[in-house]
Amino acid sequence: MTTAGKIRYELIDGIRGITIVSMVLFHFFYDVFMIYGLNSGWYANPGIHLWQQSICWTFILISGFVWSIGKKHNIRRGIMLNFWGLVITAVTWVVMPDDAVIFGILNFMGCAVLILAGTERLFKKIPPAAGLIISFLLFMSFYHISDGMIGIGSLSAELPSFLYEIKPLVILGFPFEGFSSSDYFPILPWFFLYLCGYYLYELLKERRVFQKAAIIRLPFFSWLGKKSIWIYLIHQPVNMLICILLFDVLKILQ
Repeated sequence: MTTAGKIRYELIDGIRGITIVSMVLFHFFYDVFMIYGLNSGWYANPGIHLWQQSICWTFILISGFVWSIGKKHNIRRGIMLNFWGLVITAVTWVVMPDDAVIFGILNFMGCAVLILAGTERLFKKIPPAAGLIISFLLFMSFYHISDGMIGIGSLSAELPSFLYEIKPLVILGFPFEGFSSSDYFPILPWFFLYLCGYYLYELLKERRVFQKAAIIRLPFFSWLGKKSIWIYLIHQPVNMLICILLFDVLKILQ
């Protein structure tokens, strides 16, 4: 990721590169165990859930973190992310309708980029440290909104059921009965995690320790991080091709 002064934050690319590798492996095992049915209980394992969450949290935090760095091109980037998100929705709807992606992570990040572009003046008024804390508390408070709850722990409350009967609100985090998506990242709670990334950059950008660390290049992974959108777009077709070769073609040949 390049700053306005053309200094490349290679470390950010490297972290993104490590995460994209983790994501490709996660989805490969998902295809093997869930789609091909080798272990239908795999996805319910708490460790697997933690792995999946580590991937999406990192991607969303980084996307919010670099928002200010790529500010000049954010409108175009938001539109592009939404376009590719809709392409993935269309393709998965046709190829595997039972596992279609509806408002997945690309659509979320595309919308988050555009929402922040229109509201940054408001968020800019909040000091970065306070903004980071408030955003994280809001993220945790809205974390279970898709399950009908808001709040943290014993301070949680049930939300009105009518919110989950209005189909367009699925984008905000209110899935209607029967809604299904294999990759669902609504605006709530994830926009608040995106804001955490935004405020984290505002907090660190002037610190020398960060500036020195951020230019450290992670061999191979920094390069991968620069290609992350294209890897994301092609990795599932490649994974499925490998699965077809492993499970279908070899079965025929045996």
